[in-house]
Amino acid sequence: MQQQQPAVRGGAKTRETTATDDATANVKRSLADKPPFTLADIKRAIPPHCFRRSVLRSTSYLLRDLSAVAALFYMALVAIPSLPAGSGALCLAAWLLYWAAQGCALNSVWVIAHECGHHAFSEHAALDDAVGFALHTALLVPYFSWKRSHRRHHANSASLDRDEVYVPWKRSELPAFVRGLHANAAVRLALFVLVLIFGFPLYLTCNITGRPYPRLANHYDPYSPIFSGSRERAQVILSDAGIAAFSLALYRLSSSAPGGFTTLVLVYGVPLLVVNVWLVLITFLHHTDPVVPRYDSGEWDWLRGALATVDRDYGAFLNAAFHNIADTHVVHHLFPSMPHYHAVEATRAIQPVLGEYYRFDDTPIVQAAWRAAKECLYVEPDGRREGVFWFGSNKS
Repeated sequence: MQQQQPAVRGGAKTRETTATDDATANVKRSLADKPPFTLADIKRAIPPHCFRRSVLRSTSYLLRDLSAVAALFYMALVAIPSLPAGSGALCLAAWLLYWAAQGCALNSVWVIAHECGHHAFSEHAALDDAVGFALHTALLVPYFSWKRSHRRHHANSASLDRDEVYVPWKRSELPAFVRGLHANAAVRLALFVLVLIFGFPLYLTCNITGRPYPRLANHYDPYSPIFSGSRERAQVILSDAGIAAFSLALYRLSSSAPGGFTTLVLVYGVPLLVVNVWLVLITFLHHTDPVVPRYDSGEWDWLRGALATVDRDYGAFLNAAFHNIADTHVVHHLFPSMPHYHAVEATRAIQPVLGEYYRFDDTPIVQAAWRAAKECLYVEPDGRREGVFWFGSNKS
């Protein structure tokens, strides 16, 4: 079974190797060691201006995204309905183009909202929360609820015991029916597509791919085990109220609009599903790869957990459209309050410090996604080092 080792950006690609190759094992084990540098060492390598947040610059990116969303809404509400009657194929092509473009545009807005949750939009926390709440509510995401769990993901990344999302099974805990489903390539593909489309709402409601809790973990329940304390519970209620109010507004708008609910689904619902696909795909590939380690509580530490992620290349256009969230995710995990417009410069600056601890994979995204879906079914112990785990597949 062949797997391509991610390349270090700016350097030579590592050669392809089999999963049992000793060279591969050596690369993995070196990445799992405690690094010879500290977070302070990494920060000193980054120009100080990269940590400065500008509300004007952040707002300019938001306005860019909102302008694209508005122009595409015009296309869906005015231009497409104006196409000649009987041009079914043309209408279908126009809708497909609209869904793809609007899904990308709304995902760009999603990234800005995510940045607000990290206090990276401006120097004012209240402003960041207000903007993030408005944007995420418009995307039917409970802002404060997700902000809380996402920050816990950042605080515990790559921990098998405390990470909040994309927590893999250990091989010894893998249900037999999952192994059976995974053995069939067609079923595996179908399940992966379903996870891409519906994985995020299922995570919010049912904690799919999340860490185990003693009972159902739900982002809409203020008494969910995800949350603690009266302040967090009050913020969950506020997030729920925002979702309810916006949903009611959508219902009333669809009731009075030509085409009713069908128009709402075509114009807003389908693009949201595309956003789900991008969100799950991007985050999944950041943290799921045969070369990325996981740690148990006895071995995990924050810095190695933050480094256990992979930068990906989605092409120049999508990298820029998505505010470089995909190709600068390592530096984002190290310094989550850094604004996205400094992340590319900061990523270049830290690479000499990180060396082989920096992971960049330029494998085409579809190929990388299928490799991860095929080869990252569970984790198993390193075999030579206690507390370190690596992804494994159904094939042994």
